[in-house]
Amino acid sequence: MNRALAILLLALIILPLAACSDEGDKPPPSAVELTRDSIGYYCNMVVAEHMGPKGQIHLEGGAAPLWFSSVRDAIAFTMLPEEAKNIAAIYVNDMAVADWDSPEPGSWIEARGAWYVVGSAKAGGMGAPEAVPFSRQQAAHDFAAAHGGDVMEFAAVPEGFILGAVETPERNMTHMESDDVHEHDGPTQ
Repeated sequence: MNRALAILLLALIILPLAACSDEGDKPPPSAVELTRDSIGYYCNMVVAEHMGPKGQIHLEGGAAPLWFSSVRDAIAFTMLPEEAKNIAAIYVNDMAVADWDSPEPGSWIEARGAWYVVGSAKAGGMGAPEAVPFSRQQAAHDFAAAHGGDVMEFAAVPEGFILGAVETPERNMTHMESDDVHEHDGPTQ
């Protein structure tokens, strides 16, 4: 009888642990295509109205992605200590195949596996310097040769580049002044 009780107790301990490990094996959510309802997390503007690569972050258990008008803002979300850390997936437009003026549907790639050109002459969605993503390292090098900048992986993108203050021609404010951005209910005129 003691042996049967021990087996039952062991089963009660192991089965829930096995179920927990199955949850970690779930594939990440798929990228979602932009619509007119895709509003930027920081800027509260329609993401599709901005030029350059965009970003989307899926949080574990979230129904819809968080949208970003620039890749720089999406990467900033991952660096800021006050933002959620339960990230299930991060997608950015692959500029090896996407049009700068309006990245096409189907051009999403996983951000953490992309190559980035940092410090190029091309401005992103909010007119700020952009971390331009590519699925292929050679495409990133070709872009850097044409527009300047350095090629690096996601983990090597400098925090100072992402979170540093910059003047934007459209808003004449520092990038990532999130308190000021959230105080506005839409674009400044």
